[in-house]
Amino acid sequence: MVLGMSLATFTLLHVVVSLIGIVAGLVAMVGLLKSKPMPGWTGLFLLTTILTSVTGFFFPVEKLLPSHVIGIISLVLLAVACLALYGQKLAGPWRWIYVLTAMISLYLNVFVLVIQSFLKVPPLHALAPSVPPSEPPFAIVQGIVLVFFVVTTFLAIRKFRPMPGGFA
Repeated sequence: MVLGMSLATFTLLHVVVSLIGIVAGLVAMVGLLKSKPMPGWTGLFLLTTILTSVTGFFFPVEKLLPSHVIGIISLVLLAVACLALYGQKLAGPWRWIYVLTAMISLYLNVFVLVIQSFLKVPPLHALAPSVPPSEPPFAIVQGIVLVFFVVTTFLAIRKFRPMPGGFA
């Protein structure tokens, strides 16, 4: 039992919240690239990504795992993103700080999605059966995801210029 739920139910909730965060983050990312504020999608992305990281700590384990380290890093980045967006209203350098921290947080969620997909989806697991996955197909997919996020983050930092007071 985790928070009064069976482990299976809690896992499903964690996965659903994570997927909502990824979809909302991708929509918000398009807004960054078009310099179009999307406060609803952005708020949903930040909230669900924070919940994803927090709920990850409730799974019963006996030691610190790489997923916990990713969760800690993500929570720190999300705290800075929230400060930049809601506290500093994207003023001055807080604009690019927000974009960078939000995009890295989204990348970390997608990074974990790829790992979990190779662990849990049978056709993908057959391509990379080690735990954790380390075979070339897994490395190629993670490399493509990394390059995509590096390029997209660079472009978003350059293009996102919201009107003063036009975001929050």
